[in-house]
Formats: sequence, structure tokens, C-alpha cells
Amino acid sequence: MNNSMRHMRIEDIRSEKRILKNRIRRQREMRKNLLLLIMTVCLIVTCSLSLNGFRANAKDDSTETSYKYYKSISVANNDTLWSIAERYMDEEHYASVPDYIAEVMRINGLTDDTILYGEYLIVPYYGNEFIG
Repeated sequence: MNNSMRHMRIEDIRSEKRILKNRIRRQREMRKNLLLLIMTVCLIVTCSLSLNGFRANAKDDSTETSYKYYKSISVANNDTLWSIAERYMDEEHYASVPDYIAEVMRINGLTDDTILYGEYLIVPYYGNEFIG
């Protein structure tokens, strides 16, 4: 009887080891599946954000295109580069009035901001229609 009890104990021990190994294997599989699920969710979120970004850029591109034009103007009696900038400058395309004035000075080869009545200046402006 002693021998059969010993045999049962060995079988019980083997069975317990097998159960433990199976439990460990299932836990590893569950961790792997959880990690796979998390990575899939991250991938879906990343793709979704990317597609929304592309869509937003596409919507921005579909807005009206503005074209840059140049116009020759005659300087009036009380005109200054500042008053001309207020008339022709577009805040969407220039960061500030001094930026616009600097471009007008560069285009016309001016070394300072002095302009005279009756002279002609080339000034840039923007429009939404293409004039070709």
C-alpha cells in the first residue's frame, strides 16, 4: 500500500506541475494578447489622427487661393509708406506693417522711407482671382 500511495503522490506532483505550467502558459498568452490589443488600439488611434490631419490639410487646400499682384501707384500729397501700407497690406500675408513697408522699399529700391508727391511706386497686393 505504501508503494501505491507513493505512486499517487508522484502522479499528484506531476499533475500539479502540469497544472502550474498550463497556468503560466495561459498567463503569458493573456499578456501577449493584451499587449497585442493595446498595440492595435494605438495603431488605430494613430491612423485615425493621421487621416484627420490629412483631411484638415485637404480642407485648407480647398479654400480660395490668393495670388500676389503688383500695382503702380502715384504718391498723393499726404501719402506716407505707412498710409500706403494701410491701404494695400493684407494681414493674412504680412506679419506687420513694417514688414510690408520693407518689401515696398526693396521693390522700389528705396534706401529710406522718404517718398515724394507725384512719384510712382510699385506696391504688392493680394487677390483671390487669377488675372492671366
